[in-house]
Amino acid sequence: MVNTDGLLLVLFHIDSMTTKKLNLIAGEWVEGENTIENRNPSDLSDVIGEFAQASAKQLDETLERARAAQAKWAASGIERKYKVLMAIGNELIERSEELGTLLSREEGKPMAEGKGEIYRAGQFFTYFAAETLRQIGDTADSVRDGIEIDVRREALGVVAIISPWNFPTATAAWKIAPALAFGNAVVWKPANVTPASAVALTEIIDRQDIPKGLFSLVMGAGRSVGQSLVESANIDAISFTGSVDVGKGIAAAAIQNLTKVQLEMGSKNALAVMDDADIDLSVALALGGAFGGSGQKCTASSRLIVHSAVHDEFVEKLVAGARAMRVGHALEADTQMGPVVSEQQLNENLAYVELGISEGAELLCGGQRLEMATDGYYMSPGVFAGSTNNMRINREEMFAPLAAVIQVSGYDEALSVVNDTRFGLTSGIMTTNLARATHFRRNARTGCVMVNLPTAGTDYHVPFGGRGDSSYGPREQGSYAAEFYTTVKTAYISSAAPL
Repeated sequence: MVNTDGLLLVLFHIDSMTTKKLNLIAGEWVEGENTIENRNPSDLSDVIGEFAQASAKQLDETLERARAAQAKWAASGIERKYKVLMAIGNELIERSEELGTLLSREEGKPMAEGKGEIYRAGQFFTYFAAETLRQIGDTADSVRDGIEIDVRREALGVVAIISPWNFPTATAAWKIAPALAFGNAVVWKPANVTPASAVALTEIIDRQDIPKGLFSLVMGAGRSVGQSLVESANIDAISFTGSVDVGKGIAAAAIQNLTKVQLEMGSKNALAVMDDADIDLSVALALGGAFGGSGQKCTASSRLIVHSAVHDEFVEKLVAGARAMRVGHALEADTQMGPVVSEQQLNENLAYVELGISEGAELLCGGQRLEMATDGYYMSPGVFAGSTNNMRINREEMFAPLAAVIQVSGYDEALSVVNDTRFGLTSGIMTTNLARATHFRRNARTGCVMVNLPTAGTDYHVPFGGRGDSSYGPREQGSYAAEFYTTVKTAYISSAAPL
């Protein structure tokens, strides 16, 4: 337990939650075939709880109930849906400090980030609550006399949501909220690394005025429960965020049943710093983009592409900033970077450090496991210099607090390097030249482009997604979410009867 001002009371409340947590199956909270233990990555002596693991039989039960519940929900009035989603969103916002602390405790991000994530998750629900009242279709006249045409969107049916551990509440929220808003049932399999946040969100949803079985929580291993879920013929759509390999496996399984898929996968985001950029601002944004959330963000800027004219100054200030970052327990108020999420992740990160050195990059600082007051998965933020874009540390998604600087001779080379990747989620440029910024915005081959902003950080009311191996299927978030969570029906109505 961490002795920081005002923290003991919060932790005491959360410690009461260390009992066995259940799955929500077919509308009932039930035990699984076994349990897993959830420990705090900031303090491995802190056991958060025991969490049930669903069985294949339970999955079949919840899918059967979901189909009937979805029909009732789809037929419900839009005000009912509005009130349900608004209630979920408001409770998340009101409890953002409490639930954000829980999130930080189990995932390792600093409390400010944990609380911010819960607040943002609430905003997703309130946004899509409003969307339930904005379901306006299209009408047209037929090319045939006396016939009118009505075009509208309808629910898909039962949607499987498979969400990651790095944003355990926000990513789930931006999938669950539109799924419910557009009349679907949801079967949610969260990451096993962050089950406490999943249970907390499910408890909020389960208390609402929804048909029994409309929303289900099936915690379990991806290779068993997750695989059974994506292979099921009783699923109409799958929304997934995770690795490229797993995403491709889901797509291969889903095509057997012609199940609709939406896949958000890997990234290798670049921030280009030009010779006319504000260097201090560039360094600050690079530090936040590369090391925020311990680098465990799909939008993290792990490639820093820097103009040769400002390279040395930028690198010197970047290293100084990385060394000055306060790495510590996620629940300590002055922590800037918490631990990474697990021992497996830490070992993978350290392996990338050795790989970068073996490839010829120079490790200027960090990249080491840290011993702290509590036993956890701590690692210092690392900066590589002298790297090239053909090194594996610049080709593969590391998901680590590691950034590699690539020196370029000018803007054209910078843009070429930015685009030289199989991924295409986000990219950014630091420049005061409007023409250059405009050219970059139009020619960077990424789904999101940032100008004088970090590569990490997007809004909830506009589309999110990438190109290449980063994304497959319709965009997430904003009004574009309707493309995935609904199907279009075109109705022809004859008005040719005599008056």
